[in-house]
Amino acid sequence: MSFLGLPIEILPEIVDHIVKPQHLARVCLVNKAFNIFASEKLYARIYIYSWHRESKIKVVQLFTSLARYSHLAKYVRRLEIRDFPKAITTDDNEVLTDIVTQGLRNCINLTSCTWTRDGVLSTEILEALHSCQQLCTLEINGHSEGHYDPRSLLGFKNLQQISIIMPSLALASQLKSWIMMNGESLCSLTLICKASCLLESIAPYLPNLRFFNLTGCPKVTHKGVLAVASSSTHRLLGLSLEGVSPHFAIDVFAVSCISNDLLCHLKSLTLTVNKNRRMCAAPDWTQDVIKLVSKSPLERFQIYSTGSTLEASSTDELWTSLVQNHGTRLLRISIHRMLISLESIHKICSGCPNLEDLFLVMDAKSVPTLAAPLSKVKKLRTVHINSPLEPMSDTDNISTSYGVLSAQALSVIRECSSTLNLFGWNTKVWQVDRRILKDDDGTLRSERILTPYSSPEIPEQFTVVRI
Repeated sequence: MSFLGLPIEILPEIVDHIVKPQHLARVCLVNKAFNIFASEKLYARIYIYSWHRESKIKVVQLFTSLARYSHLAKYVRRLEIRDFPKAITTDDNEVLTDIVTQGLRNCINLTSCTWTRDGVLSTEILEALHSCQQLCTLEINGHSEGHYDPRSLLGFKNLQQISIIMPSLALASQLKSWIMMNGESLCSLTLICKASCLLESIAPYLPNLRFFNLTGCPKVTHKGVLAVASSSTHRLLGLSLEGVSPHFAIDVFAVSCISNDLLCHLKSLTLTVNKNRRMCAAPDWTQDVIKLVSKSPLERFQIYSTGSTLEASSTDELWTSLVQNHGTRLLRISIHRMLISLESIHKICSGCPNLEDLFLVMDAKSVPTLAAPLSKVKKLRTVHINSPLEPMSDTDNISTSYGVLSAQALSVIRECSSTLNLFGWNTKVWQVDRRILKDDDGTLRSERILTPYSSPEIPEQFTVVRI
């Protein structure tokens, strides 16, 4: 049987293993049968980032296609526009707006839209998105002045996830009304802002909220977060407090949460600390964090320093208590800008049998010693190591500070569980694959190797917001 004569029933299985968009585009050209299945996957999730080559040209080409070919636009489920042309003439802008709005109206099955570049979102674009009846996730730049009428947001109803970057005063004035319209369906809210007073005003309209994320909100204190947590009828599953006020009273917050069972279902917690602020200067801060999650079925714990890297000695107590209280449930531990001792790593790997993801910070010269503790974790899928860069004085220092030698990485990986599929060090991420080798006696054996990261998804360890 020739390749082109394969049963059509197995084509979706073949296409499902093709990851890169450029490869899917080529598969679309094989024949009509391949085109049907490959086109659907190719257009299901569309993303354009600022670092993509000729990203602004690609935006125009994308929406031209979506506007002209409605049969392709109907495949679009997720749309991420993180770059968009600004410097164009008025006439060109009108033409582009017409193309974009028509393209969006053709995306009748769109469920998620991200439009985050400052100054490019318009009222016309928002109104075009109103026609996407299945839209349930919206992430936008909140800088509305001179760009769009924030009242147009009131046209979005029944949203399940809302994320707003730096909302302007005009948008903030509409936020309460908008939240009221979506309160029954809204389960996830992310605010990247500097305002605090509006949290208490919108809290009563968030009865079904399960995930609450704050980033870069230096005026937000425990009062606003308590108001939101208290209003959640089913209690929060995920809470992220990144870059909140230095006056955030974690002790008061912990006592209130425990006494009212506000975090009794919490599975994921993200915190930031700054060693220059009193909130983490005393050992009491660690005890307050431990108390905060003492009644939570915690599965994911993420923490990072907003200042310079914290020494390992300042975090040892935290890891000991965390493993003792939550070790059997923990699936992920993510640490950034906070050194962790080898002793603590051994405790984590020995006491967290279900651990799948481990992101940590340690000296580059100590990385080879990770092989022993990591070998104890039988379900490990992802490991990422960040090593603080040191002053460079010779070639060896350059290699340990900036590069990952394959031999060093492989010496660790080959001691890990066979479930490991991603390994990273500083800015480099590899996939862990296998190749079959044939020995001199004819015996076949597999050997783990490092291959370039091929997924179009940004590795999750790089999506942590660092204020």
